[in-house]
Formats: sequence, C-alpha cells, structure tokens
Amino acid sequence: MEKRKDLVTMGGNPVTLLGKEIKVGDKAPEFTVLKSDLSLFTLEDAGNEVKIISVVPSLDTGVCELQTINFNETATELGDVTVLTISVDLPFAQKRFCSANNIDKVITLSDHKDLSFGMNYGFVIEEFRLLSRGIVILDKDNVVRYVEYVNEVTNHPDYDKAIEEVKKLI
Repeated sequence: MEKRKDLVTMGGNPVTLLGKEIKVGDKAPEFTVLKSDLSLFTLEDAGNEVKIISVVPSLDTGVCELQTINFNETATELGDVTVLTISVDLPFAQKRFCSANNIDKVITLSDHKDLSFGMNYGFVIEEFRLLSRGIVILDKDNVVRYVEYVNEVTNHPDYDKAIEEVKKLI
C-alpha cells in the first residue's frame, strides 16, 4: 500500500495519505461506496456526464458543510454535471445533513465501509481513518482532468479553479 507523507497537514500537523495518488490524464479508478439507503454506488452509476467529486473529511464540520453547499449551488448553474460528495460519514448522517441543509443536487456518498474511493484515489488519512479534503474532476470518459489534494485539511479547496476546469469540459 502506498503511503505519502509531507503532502497534507491537518491543523498544522503532518498526516499520512494512503493509496495511490491520482494525476491529470489518469483513467479514473473504479470505487464502490454507499448511498443514503445503504445501496451500492459505483463510478459507473455516475453516468456519462462530467463529474465533480468533492472529497471531505466529515459533513459535520464547518468547511465540509460549506464545500458541499457551495457545490450544491454550483451544480444548479452548470447543467449536465454530476456532483458527488464523498466522506466516511455514515449514510444516515449524510441523509440528515442533506435534509437539514436543502442539499438536493449533490449526491452524498459514504466511503466508511471499505474506503474503496479513498484508497483508489489516495485520499485516506491513515492517522484518523478520514478522507482528506480535495476535488477530482472527471470528463465524460472518466479521465481525470483536475485534481486538488488540499494541503491543509481545514482549508477550502480552490472552487474557482475547479469550476473553471469543469467549464472547459461542458
């Protein structure tokens, strides 16, 4: 298993990321996560649209909440783009969060069971069994067109840069 250090901090402290780092131009790895009804969801289920994968440690934190709300609003404006938010929160907590925050455009998915997404995309924080913050953008053929591993987990990703990249693909 690949371990990467000195790439990301959490609260200023270095953490170790597990899994293979993905790069622009890579074919997006498959993954299996859980939907709010506990059914399985795979990359194939996301369809043939451009995809924004918003990766967050936990929806119960302020930055993760704002990141998800931001992409929910952005999804409305972009049209044929699928937005996935993936965390290790339990599906029940994700469903409650979406209901409480009127999240209706983003598909929230849980990687808590197998860490399939996190390991295949290199986002698992070894020390906490959480996902690191980031954004992955896939084109219609599931080729990676943009990746951001946010260097400090408590910071926001570069929303403007991500949306700029999406607009090039639609």
